[in-house]
Amino acid sequence: MASRQDALEAPEYPDDLPFYDGRPVAIASWGWLAVVAAVPLAFFILSVSGPVASTQAAALLPTFLFAGLPLAALALAAGRHWTALFRPYGPKAFGVSLLFALATLAVSGVVALALQILVPMQPNPILAALAQMGAAETALFFARTIVQLVGEEVATILPLLAILWFAHERLGLSRRVGLALGIVLSTVWFSAMHLPTYDWNPLQCFGIIGSSRLVLTAAYVLTRNLWVSAGAHILNDWSLFVLSLAIPDEA
Repeated sequence: MASRQDALEAPEYPDDLPFYDGRPVAIASWGWLAVVAAVPLAFFILSVSGPVASTQAAALLPTFLFAGLPLAALALAAGRHWTALFRPYGPKAFGVSLLFALATLAVSGVVALALQILVPMQPNPILAALAQMGAAETALFFARTIVQLVGEEVATILPLLAILWFAHERLGLSRRVGLALGIVLSTVWFSAMHLPTYDWNPLQCFGIIGSSRLVLTAAYVLTRNLWVSAGAHILNDWSLFVLSLAIPDEA
């Protein structure tokens, strides 16, 4: 029988969600605090740097920090086991990402149709800016959004896991209850991150953006692979970007 040390030295992809119950490694309270603190810090850096960045190239550093700072905090807390957040990503996983991307578009589209009866929806200013970019700047924009959207997944899933850990380990709640709390609170956080983009429209952010977030979170929870939810997120947003370029009058 393999010893506990042997198990810790072998690469692991837990069948369950990682970290909340000490697998593949237990994260101390200070580690979770560092992870949770890194998320809003990274978002703050992105928020204050993005609007003043004159080019897509200038926006690269805050974008990489947005994705990288929380992952660095996780690596500090979990050591080499930080990679348990990810799993191998091949054609089958890409297919799952595609299915979740289509589900995200469908769900958010239905919610948008329902909510626009109640309140006007704000356009995404990124789409208007995208229409004014040259070919090279557009290509860099699409490349940069890969990093940013991975960062948005990291900034959502890490708080979810932190809440699940706190509910399970510190409050003694069941996994189901802890997961439900994590999903709800991380969805609220993700939706709130989009408030400045959509002119502080709460129905748009907590309704449309929140509904799409629930689908993307399901992609991670069901596969335990952040690459899958990130892939779905990228495919979803890229489809909207491409559509805005193809039909500029609708952007």
